Amino acid sequence: MQRIAGWWDGFELWVAGLPFIPQFLVVLVGMVPISFAIAFLLDRSLRAIFGVLRRDEGAEAIPAVAAERSTVGSGVR
Repeated sequence: MQRIAGWWDGFELWVAGLPFIPQFLVVLVGMVPISFAIAFLLDRSLRAIFGVLRRDEGAEAIPAVAAERSTVGSGVR
């Protein structure tokens, strides 16, 4: 664990010592894929959890929203 912590500290100091643009690019290249992966995993796990709890979007909720949207702006009430 000490080796990992030491490597991370060295990497962090290296990134902090870079000028702004290269620092921004290094963080962007690292964080964008990690953020997408975290979002994907959260989406899949929450979808599975809500499916087990039967709180997922049902088919009966969709027509009500579609019917509501179809009359918006038409003047029909």
